[in-house]
Amino acid sequence: MSAGTVLVVDDEPAIHRFMAPALAANGYEALRADTGAQALALVANRQPDVVILDLGLPDMDGKEVIRRLREWTPVPILVLSARDREVEKIEALDLGADDFINKPFGMGELMARLRAALRHRMQDKGETPVLRLGVVEIDIPRHRVLRAGEEIKLTPKEFELVAFLSRHAGKVLTHRHILRAVWGPAHEHDTQYLRVYVGQLRAKLETDPANPTLIITEPGVGYRAGE
Repeated sequence: MSAGTVLVVDDEPAIHRFMAPALAANGYEALRADTGAQALALVANRQPDVVILDLGLPDMDGKEVIRRLREWTPVPILVLSARDREVEKIEALDLGADDFINKPFGMGELMARLRAALRHRMQDKGETPVLRLGVVEIDIPRHRVLRAGEEIKLTPKEFELVAFLSRHAGKVLTHRHILRAVWGPAHEHDTQYLRVYVGQLRAKLETDPANPTLIITEPGVGYRAGE
C-alpha cells in the first residue's frame, strides 16, 4: 500500500532520476512535473498528498505556483530550492508553503520533513484535543500543559503560543505568521516580543533551553515546533 502520492516539480532531470526511486523505496508514489503549468494541472487532476516544489521553473516562478494552489487547495507544499536568501524563504512561507529545504539536501532530512507534512495534513482534518510535543502534552480544552506528567504553569499567552506551534508541528512558521495568529495583525512586526515569549517557553518546557528540541529556530525566518 502506498504511503502517499508525492508530486515533484522541478525542471532538472537529474532531480527526478534521483527522487523517483528514493520516494518509491520509502513507499511513496512519485508524480513528475517539469513546469509550473504541469504542476497546477497535476494537482487538480491527481490530487497528490504532498507537493515538492522548486522555485526556479522555466515558465513561472515557483512562488506563483504556491499562490495559485493556495487559492483552492491546502495540499502540503515543501519548497526545495537552491535559492538560500532569507527573503525567498519568507515570501514562499508567507504565500502558504509548509516548509523550505535548501539544495543540496540529504534524503533523510527530506523524508523526515515529508512525513511531518503528511502528519500535519491528517491533523488538519480534525482538531485534536490533546497535542503532544516531545514529552510535553498540551490539553487544549483544559488549558493545561504537562511535561513528563508534571503540570507546568504557563501564562494565557504562553499557552496560546505553544498550542499554536504544536498544531503546526514540523511546519516552518514565519515570525509574521505567528505574531499575526497569536497577537493580532497590529503586532506582526514585533519579532523581539516573540523572541521573549519563545525564551520563556523554552525555559519552562525544554530539557536544555540552550539546545532546544521542542521549539526550533529557523534563522532569519521564524520557528518550527519539533515532534
